[in-house]
Amino acid sequence: MFPFRRRAGTALTALVLTVPLAAVATDSVALAADTQYERVLNGTFDSGSESPWWTSGNTPASVVDGRLCADIPAGTVNPWDALIGQDDVPFESGQPYTLRFDASASRPVDIRSVAQLGATPYTSVLNETASVTTTPQTFTFTATSSVDSAHGQVSFQVGGATTAYTLCLDNISFVGGVVPPGGVRDFGSPVRVNQVGYLTTGPKRATYVTDATGPLGWRLLDSTSATVATGTTTPYGADAMSGENVQLIDFGAVRSKGKGYRLAVGDDVSEPFDLGDDIYKSLRGDALAYFYNNRSGIPIEAQYVGDAYARAAGHLGIAPNKGDTSVPCFPGTCDYSLDVRGGWYDAGDHGKYVVNGALAAWQLLDLYERSATHRDRGVADRTLRIPEAGNGDPDVLDEAKWELDFLLRMQVPAGQPLAGMVHHKIHDEKWTGLPLAPAADPQQRYLYPPSTAATLNLAAVGARCARVYAHWDRKLAGRCLVAARTAWKAALAHPAIYAPAGGEGGGAYDDTKVTDEFSWAAAELFATTGDSSYKKFTTTTLSAADGFSWQETGGLADLALARMPWRLSRPELAKLVVRISKVADKYVADLRAQGFANPFLPADGKYVWGSNSAVANNSMIMATAYDLTHRSKYRAAALEAMDYLLGRNAINQSYVTGYGERASHNQHHRFWAHSLDPSLPSPAPGSLAGGPNSGLQDPVAERNLQGCAPATCYLDDIGSYSTNEVAVNWNSALAWMTAFADSTGRHS
Repeated sequence: MFPFRRRAGTALTALVLTVPLAAVATDSVALAADTQYERVLNGTFDSGSESPWWTSGNTPASVVDGRLCADIPAGTVNPWDALIGQDDVPFESGQPYTLRFDASASRPVDIRSVAQLGATPYTSVLNETASVTTTPQTFTFTATSSVDSAHGQVSFQVGGATTAYTLCLDNISFVGGVVPPGGVRDFGSPVRVNQVGYLTTGPKRATYVTDATGPLGWRLLDSTSATVATGTTTPYGADAMSGENVQLIDFGAVRSKGKGYRLAVGDDVSEPFDLGDDIYKSLRGDALAYFYNNRSGIPIEAQYVGDAYARAAGHLGIAPNKGDTSVPCFPGTCDYSLDVRGGWYDAGDHGKYVVNGALAAWQLLDLYERSATHRDRGVADRTLRIPEAGNGDPDVLDEAKWELDFLLRMQVPAGQPLAGMVHHKIHDEKWTGLPLAPAADPQQRYLYPPSTAATLNLAAVGARCARVYAHWDRKLAGRCLVAARTAWKAALAHPAIYAPAGGEGGGAYDDTKVTDEFSWAAAELFATTGDSSYKKFTTTTLSAADGFSWQETGGLADLALARMPWRLSRPELAKLVVRISKVADKYVADLRAQGFANPFLPADGKYVWGSNSAVANNSMIMATAYDLTHRSKYRAAALEAMDYLLGRNAINQSYVTGYGERASHNQHHRFWAHSLDPSLPSPAPGSLAGGPNSGLQDPVAERNLQGCAPATCYLDDIGSYSTNEVAVNWNSALAWMTAFADSTGRHS
């Protein structure tokens, strides 16, 4: 779920939003003709950072006195065996480009300065030799591009040296093209709807983007374009998060099932959508199928996912994999190895992280318990296409078990220092490039040190596992309870071991506040065992400010207790219901306070990394409040939040692959990388994109989204990992919500 570095000899590219010249207004082109657009980022290194410039693994570099200085090794053969570069640089066919840079070296040397496609066929736009001396010089080269590409790369090829040397670069500039950075963003129709559809018994609302201040007439059209309902919009005004002026449309009185409906205001017509009771049935299955697609340590077979998505098992020690069957600790941290095969790949990379995976597994277990309580057959056996279907157990529990087995393997064994604690994560030594199938990953993998947070995550999800599987798999339930109790005791003995920030090859998932994890784990252990000694450690409650996430787990204590209400006295249960309802009330108010009906309303006005997961998690809280109180406002708001994820938003974007006319399909993922390699698939249907992120924490977003309104800071681009990555805990939230929406639609 984090950045990556390029390895020498691999193509690391990313899709940049570029627009063909024909798509740019004539006036814009005319105005741009004399404009010099800078296409590289951080060419001066004045910030002291080298990002987003990368170097190959054999070419360490750092910023020294405001210059990027790299140690070039001896003994390589080809110029491209040692590299310094930047990806995601746009090229426009027929346009001239000028590369300018300052360079000096510890000895005279010739280097190649190159602008080319970053992937096959590596078409060159510019390839010039620069004779660098010990005195800084400025080099300038100009060439005209013969290609339109979103996958451009500017690099310095410095391999083939017989003697090592140091190269320093500064003031790197690559200027050209007439399309402004970010291109021309087209959000389609100003009539924004849930592009999948609306439940017959649910709310049916839409948003219209317009400068008009007075009410306007709207029409509901069926698949033949016949008008079946009419009404008047309600002016809303300025929507702060999107920067748009909007009006609202409510067509909730319509109850006629059908496909291909559209909403129209004047000449503006929405994307098509359906009305029915089972519109979420397909998405419900696909949201859960995400997890089989991202299993580690097992072949993903065509009979379950289709030919395009089938792949070999990853990380079982079959060359070039080093494997996860005997993974050593990161050097200097311990002297043993563990078999940590299995589990789910966390996100776009091949790392596996306890704190993220445990939350995802917990949500699937909670999905099962909620569905079983409501007699929802959607969690039965043979409801998913997975190898375990037909074994008599609920398929969602078969899928969760794949992750639980991995989590149990991450526990420090008896007899070792920190026995009972849990390793925080396992991932590659260095960031790998895209595209890369799991079975083709050649990197050494390491166990990273145990943490109190990871240990308490296992205690919490292990306790939930013990309860849920008691009927279906007593052996697993017993293992989970032993592991949970062991982890709890270990965490009490080591309450302040934190995962460090930063690192290489995988996400840090650092967290230095674990009072929330202690509370969550205690609540789960109490809920499962009834042992009142755990209750005194349950010190946190659900809050609207925090909600819940992998880093903020305090609210999960209340959600855990809500699943086992008979563990509480009547006054305790009444207070619990009030607490959850008050948080849900705040999210309902936040949703109503926005023109695009989103229950996530950040106090600082900035969307965060994975904002769509906050939408789904907040919706889960509202849905839980509905289950506890049966107040219709909570159900309505939870369903409207699904509208936001599926197209009723500031950019008219369904953030779920395969669902909606304008659906995301280029999410950041090493195997689902069709936009980089046409032989690979796009993300599987049902995959949730991270969503708008004001931080712009990747080069693609930084280059193309400067000045974006918070709700529009998103690109459906494989290179934009800060807005468009996938992750297990995001899809588990989507899976939970689609199960709720499906069951309440068919049984309300």
